Amino acid sequence: MALPITLRLGTRSSALALTQAGQIRDRLESAHPGLRVELVHIKTRGDKILDVPLAKVGGKGLFVKEIEDGLLEGRVDLAVHSMKDVPVDLPEGLFIAAVPIREDHRDVLISKDGRGLDELAPGARVGTSSLRRQAQLLARRQDLDILMLRGNLDTRLRKLAEGGYDAIVVAAAGLSRMGLLGRATQFLDPGIMLPAIGQGALGIEARRNDPVTVPLLAVLHHPETAVAVAAERSFLATLEGGCQVPLAAWACLDGDHLRVRGLVADPEGNRVIQGEASGPADQAETLGRDLALDLLHRGGRVILDELYRTVGE
Repeated sequence: MALPITLRLGTRSSALALTQAGQIRDRLESAHPGLRVELVHIKTRGDKILDVPLAKVGGKGLFVKEIEDGLLEGRVDLAVHSMKDVPVDLPEGLFIAAVPIREDHRDVLISKDGRGLDELAPGARVGTSSLRRQAQLLARRQDLDILMLRGNLDTRLRKLAEGGYDAIVVAAAGLSRMGLLGRATQFLDPGIMLPAIGQGALGIEARRNDPVTVPLLAVLHHPETAVAVAAERSFLATLEGGCQVPLAAWACLDGDHLRVRGLVADPEGNRVIQGEASGPADQAETLGRDLALDLLHRGGRVILDELYRTVGE
């Protein structure tokens, strides 16, 4: 392929999104001398609506649709997404061309006074916009006061410092990419809180019929991460879930063996259905699907039907 060429990379404008996009740009330019990657800022619906809980905004692709429109219209050549924001079904003509190596998959608690989750005072105000986090927090501590917290990472940290919350829960990956991991009070391992599907992983989206861009993205791909994320997204697809329901899954690869853990819960944390499946890594999507079906059979279907009925009212 003849270089130099310029690729246009579509990204959200938050500090974290720009940091992630910048890291991908630097890797591509380093791997392909003569290549120039230009960042194109695109504002998504999720960036514009900040005063409503994510579960009430509704809709899939809240943080990716406008960027995907840019791809389909040829205004950008590739996009960098947090995989936890990417719907299972992509627009026709687009695909995830590469999944880079995963950052830390865990959530972290950041508290004002350095207390961990179990040491927070009764009635402590904990900020999060995620029903998944809310359900798991309440399942462990019914006394906590869970308050809505929207905005980018800088905004969330500022709101904590201003005194509106006693603690907040955010993704470790975001803190790490921003060089702020030292702010974490406690890492919430999957035994305490299962992460969002795809949390910590990025997805590089492109047009299937782009013969220039797609080959250049191969250097970014990490097969082990892709296998784990495929299992988690198969779990999500089987449950037909979105941000309106508390779902979680995490897949861990050990050689050729894959272990997938999953959860379906009600938002109040009163009913939490958990399970796991394991088997050969080349059966990742089957493992994710079978785990989801198991959870549905053991009570997950009742929870999801109730939640979707409530959302539809």
